[in-house]
Amino acid sequence: MSHRNKNPQEYRERVYRNTILKNDLKKFIVSVRETDLFIGCDCDLQAESYLSVNRHRASIEAYIKSHPDFKDLLLPISVDEFAPEIVREMMVAALRANVGPMAAVAGAIAECVGRDLQKLSQNVIIENGGDIFINSRSDVRVGVFAGHSPFSNKISINLKYSEMPLGICTSSGTVGHSLSFGMADAVCVKARSVALADAAATAVGNRVKTKRDVADALEEGMEIEMVQGILIIMGEQLGVIGDMEISEW
Repeated sequence: MSHRNKNPQEYRERVYRNTILKNDLKKFIVSVRETDLFIGCDCDLQAESYLSVNRHRASIEAYIKSHPDFKDLLLPISVDEFAPEIVREMMVAALRANVGPMAAVAGAIAECVGRDLQKLSQNVIIENGGDIFINSRSDVRVGVFAGHSPFSNKISINLKYSEMPLGICTSSGTVGHSLSFGMADAVCVKARSVALADAAATAVGNRVKTKRDVADALEEGMEIEMVQGILIIMGEQLGVIGDMEISEW
């Protein structure tokens, strides 16, 4: 997920998290340094979640320690077959989206923790800074937070249970803290791979600097392998392409 810190208070309060999880799930937060997960499961899996987060973070941190330049790359690199699994998934996603591998880190962590927890719970939804892993036994609606856009918290992305597991990831040039070279209020990407959706959202978001860029960014984003659908919001402009069902929230 990519964000600039232009609306920090609203982002820090994570108000958008109220639009994600189904009411019948057990909800809890797992925070380990930069990782801050909002998790919904059939039962309380906090202990298991902490173990999973720490294990996957340790893999990434160990790789960065031995490859210090990895964390600052803005372009993809060849997949290192000797890297930990989560790092390889980040590299593959980055190659497909033509961004640096750390652009996929939030989605990759959400996905890897989600895969661990789905062995223990039929329903698992994990949100990591706007990047979401979803594996639900029923349909799910995800509300879209887009800063000060009039569409913010007014529309939802509708997901069928038959599609899952899948990822919905959001990049923004006006909300949050991470690096983005664009100015869209929200770029949401749908894909089976959460790491890929995260990297693709960053790539598409980087492309949107003015409202005139929205149409081309949608078309170019759909050329990224494995992307299923894209939603872009910039002020009063909204664009959708691919398999992305939206409705009023």
